Amino acid sequence: MRPEIRRIQEAMEKEGYIAEAPIATAVYLAKEMRKPLLIEGDAGVGKTEIAKILARMLDTELVRLQCYEGLDVSTALYEWDYPRQMLRVRMAGDEADPGGLEHVIFSRDYLLERPLLSAITRAQGPAVLLVDEVDRADDGFEAFLLEVLSDFQVTIPELGTIRAEHVPYVILTSNRSREIGDALRRRCLYLYIEHPDFEKEVRIVQSRVPQAQTRLAEQIARFVQALRRRQLARSPGVAETIDWAQALVRLHCDELDPETVRETLGCVLKDHSDSRELSGEEIAVLVETAG
Repeated sequence: MRPEIRRIQEAMEKEGYIAEAPIATAVYLAKEMRKPLLIEGDAGVGKTEIAKILARMLDTELVRLQCYEGLDVSTALYEWDYPRQMLRVRMAGDEADPGGLEHVIFSRDYLLERPLLSAITRAQGPAVLLVDEVDRADDGFEAFLLEVLSDFQVTIPELGTIRAEHVPYVILTSNRSREIGDALRRRCLYLYIEHPDFEKEVRIVQSRVPQAQTRLAEQIARFVQALRRRQLARSPGVAETIDWAQALVRLHCDELDPETVRETLGCVLKDHSDSRELSGEEIAVLVETAG
């Protein structure tokens, strides 16, 4: 492994993220090449966490844009502070110069910066911009986002063009609920994250929940790995594994037993049908296999 990749890997591990070489390489290249990094994978595999870790590694601000269906430009970019504008108009009275008043109320003082504009205008150095679950936004917003990421500048009719003082580091995540367009993909570096294998999941538990004994960490990892092989409505991610380990430690468990698993299954399975279809006998078999 190249020394620079090893350093990134060690820095991420120091922040609590166990990263294989492909992940560390993608993060390093995105940082050095200043290109957006598109990360895809199932929910709960640690996509969003990479942006958080990168911000901590760089000791900079994390600016997060959570995407959803119907997200529009004003919510993502900027809005005018309408109540303050109206108050300023009323305070000015009837004798105010209309042109001068318009210049005042449509100045930066009355501009509400949303995540995209906030990341571009940050004066203290480059932020990490996380565009989370970009697949939930529609094609129109994706086209707008592509324009912003290409030039890192935006045009506000009342103010003109605002260019980035410091180009942010950009991480985009997708759960593949909608296919991302080719134009945006070409603009980005790409990383796909799988669910961790057994050895990695044990390391993750030991890193994030150091109070968990090795035997318990291994049992948890085996149990969750077995659940993922089932036909579930919502397969448990790494976040659920960590939550379950923390819960079991708080319950002073040193090893899995069927009764405790049944009582804490809500930490791992987040769909009623999945929990209902897992019988007591099946839980006992899974616990025995995990042990």
